[in-house]
Amino acid sequence: MAAFESALPTRRVWPVSALCRDLADTLDARFNPVRVTGELASFTRASSGHCYFTLKDAQAQLRCAMFKRAASQLDFAPREGELVELTGRLDIYGPRGDLQLIVESMTRQGQGNLFEQFMRLKAELEAEGLFDAARKRPLPAVPRCIGLVTSLGAAALHDVVTALRRRAPHVQVLLAPSLVQGEGAAPALVQALESLYRYRGTQSGGVEAIMLVRGGGSMEDLWAFNDATLARTIAASPVPVLSGVGHETDFTIADFVADVRAPTPTAAAEMVSPPTQQLNDLVDSQQNRLQTALMRVVDRQAQRLDGVAARLGRPSSMVVQRRAGLEHLRQRLRHAVASEVLRKGAAVQHAQQGLLPSLARAHQAQLERTARAGLRLELLDPSLVLRRGYAWLSDKSGHAVTRTSQLHAGDPVRATLADGAVDFVVAQQASN
Repeated sequence: MAAFESALPTRRVWPVSALCRDLADTLDARFNPVRVTGELASFTRASSGHCYFTLKDAQAQLRCAMFKRAASQLDFAPREGELVELTGRLDIYGPRGDLQLIVESMTRQGQGNLFEQFMRLKAELEAEGLFDAARKRPLPAVPRCIGLVTSLGAAALHDVVTALRRRAPHVQVLLAPSLVQGEGAAPALVQALESLYRYRGTQSGGVEAIMLVRGGGSMEDLWAFNDATLARTIAASPVPVLSGVGHETDFTIADFVADVRAPTPTAAAEMVSPPTQQLNDLVDSQQNRLQTALMRVVDRQAQRLDGVAARLGRPSSMVVQRRAGLEHLRQRLRHAVASEVLRKGAAVQHAQQGLLPSLARAHQAQLERTARAGLRLELLDPSLVLRRGYAWLSDKSGHAVTRTSQLHAGDPVRATLADGAVDFVVAQQASN
C-alpha cells in the first residue's frame, strides 16, 4: 500500500485562504462580468446602504451582495419574489467560503438588451485577439509627456489633473477633449485618440502613454466605451493606453482592449506618474551606489599603487634578494652534480667488482678449451700416423692413392714416410 501511495503524483496542499483566492481569480477570468436571471428572495437593506439577498430558481440559489453605490442607482424598489436580471461578477467570500454574486446593476426581467450586445461584442473582439495578454505593453517608468482623453466638464478631468500636479508636476499633459456619454460619444473618442497619435508622429518624442478616463455610471452611461471602432482604435495605438473608466466594479470593452486598466480615473493618474519624491529617492539611491562603487575602486587602486611604489622604492633590496636566490641555486646545482658523480663512480666500482671474477673464470675456461682443441688437433696430425709405420701414397699428380684400381703397371708412385719420400714404379697390378 505504501509503495502504491508513493507512486501517486504529489498534489499541492492548499491553505484555505489561498484556495479561496485562487477560486475567485478563476471565476473572474472565466465568467466575469456575468448576467443572471432569477427570483429575489430574503432581500434586506443594511443601515450602511448595502443590500443582501438570494437569487433563485426552481433548482438552485445564489447569494448576492449589492453595495451602496450600485444600490443607489436602482430606479425601482426590489420586492420578494420579483423576477430580475442582475449584472455583476462572481466572487468567493473568504470568511465563509461562500460563492456570491457582487451585483453591479439590477433590472426587471426583460431589460437586458445592452448586456447581450456587450457580451456579443466582447466575444467577437476576443476572437480577434484584441484582449490577448501578449499584445499588452507596460506603461513607461518615467514618462515626460502623457496624452489625456476625457470630457472638459467631467469630474474625472479634475481628479486626474489634481493627482498629476501632486505627484509629478514636471510631466507634460496633452488634453484631447471628447464627449464621453450619449450619441456621438464613441466617434468623438476615436477622433480624440487619433489626434494624439498624429501629434506623436509629428513632434520630437511626443506622448509616451495615453489615458482614457471617465467617471462611473450605469451601463447606458458608459455605453460609448463599448464600441467596436473605439476598441480597434485603442488596439492600434502606437503607445500604451491606460483605461480608467467608471468605478472599480465597472467593466467596458475599452478596459479589456487597453494595455492597462485602472479601477478609477485617479488611480489611472497615479499609475502613470511615479511621485516626484520617489524619483528623487531613486536618483539619490543610484548616486550613493555609484559614489560607493567609485570610492571602492579608487581605494583598491590606491592600495595597489602603494604596493608597487614600495617595491620600486628599494631596488637594491630586490637585487640582494635576486643575488641570494642565484647563489642558492648555484649551491644546489653544485651539490647535485657532486652527488651524481659519486653515485656514478660507486656504480662503476660495483660493476668492476662483479666483472673481474667473471673475467677470470671466463679466461680459465677459454684456456682449457684451447688446450683440449690443441690436443684434438695434434691427434689429427698425419705425421703421427706415419711414425707408426704407415706411408701415404700419391700418384704423379699428387693425388692420394687409396685403392689398387687407381694404379696400373708402370705408373709412378710416391710413398711419403715419417722421415721422407720414396718414388717407385708399379710392376704389376695386384689382383683383387
